Amino acid sequence: MPISLLGDNPLYFIAWIGAILIALGTHEFAHAFIADKLGDDTAKFAGRLTLNPLAHVDWTGLLMLVLIGFGWGKPVPFNPYNLKYKKWGATMVALAGPLANLINIVIFGSLLKMVAIFTLLPINNLLVQFLNLLIIINAVLLVFNLIPIPPLDGSKLLFALLDDSKYDNLKMKLQIQGPIILIGLLLIDNLFNFGLFSTLFRSIIGFVYSIFL
Repeated sequence: MPISLLGDNPLYFIAWIGAILIALGTHEFAHAFIADKLGDDTAKFAGRLTLNPLAHVDWTGLLMLVLIGFGWGKPVPFNPYNLKYKKWGATMVALAGPLANLINIVIFGSLLKMVAIFTLLPINNLLVQFLNLLIIINAVLLVFNLIPIPPLDGSKLLFALLDDSKYDNLKMKLQIQGPIILIGLLLIDNLFNFGLFSTLFRSIIGFVYSIFL
């Protein structure tokens, strides 16, 4: 569990928390930024149009992340009826978060590559570990949030594609039951050691490292 790092390697634990805050902060800021650009100032007036990660922290979610390794940030509020594009506006706001994580991966992956080329820092150096954590956490957030199950960002794309009225009941059921389905999948994956999520995450992280290292 991540909390064990506090006793075993406190500096690494601090780096891990810092990487989480940066990844979550930029993810949530991107939601607020695009919503504002598309005409809705709900997030702006809620104080969420900022890169300050503390504005985006859900303290219960962060505590759960530290204790069990799974948590969440504070959702960014927005009014879809204020958005410039009625059909795709909510999807654009939703996908802005994963896009921010992708941009982070490119930035920190490039920095890690430069560190590897121009310095002789060992792999256990705190800067190298911090850059690795930033890449890993952003990759996990990117992939996980694209899963098309509410309340994850990928569900907004799914709902935009299912715009026919015959899918209204399905979308309503997913809105209500989505969080339960998601938690159930995570619990089953862990309890029965299927490793579906971990395999997916490792594949994406491996692909990222194949590009930057």
